[in-house]
Amino acid sequence: MVKYSALSLFADRFYPDLSRLEDSNSTKNWLLHPIEESNLQLFALVSLWVASKIHDTHPLSVNNLKLLGDEFIKEQHYTKGDLLEAVRYFVSVLEFGVGMSNMAFVLVEELLIQLKAVARVGEHVQYEACMDIMDLLYENEETTSLIHSSPQALAASILVVAYVITVPLQKWEFPVLPWVKFVSSCKEEVILDSVRLILKHIFG
Repeated sequence: MVKYSALSLFADRFYPDLSRLEDSNSTKNWLLHPIEESNLQLFALVSLWVASKIHDTHPLSVNNLKLLGDEFIKEQHYTKGDLLEAVRYFVSVLEFGVGMSNMAFVLVEELLIQLKAVARVGEHVQYEACMDIMDLLYENEETTSLIHSSPQALAASILVVAYVITVPLQKWEFPVLPWVKFVSSCKEEVILDSVRLILKHIFG
């Protein structure tokens, strides 16, 4: 869960704002000017730290964050003070909104809970299988594009794929596609297109 949260915080929310921040003289921060690989790595690391604070029982400490920075960011040395300033700047760019309720992996979990409540066959669909499918989406450009689509449609598609892969064929009596269409309020053709793309990637 931490990795998906971190990726969403950085790639979906922080990174898209960089061009806007570049154009605004009032929000210049030395940690981002000029924008280079090392400071992007710093803010990716900060997103991991913020996500760890939200989700982990024992989140990363600033000392551990510093060690990770020293190990993975080779072109630039950042102090603990730099890291804390980067955290402050990162959350201010996000306008202190670090909630994760509308993320695909959260929605997958909610859909799975609902499925298990309405159909016995839902017990065959494992959350881990859904997360494995989500991991596979990052393997090529075509499937990565799905990550930036509607979180509801992505979650619905992942659940359908997990159902197809994990539920034994003889137990396919539950109408999973109409059900996810109904509960997610997504168009069936959008879900089906994503399901086909994911299955094609998995099975070639």
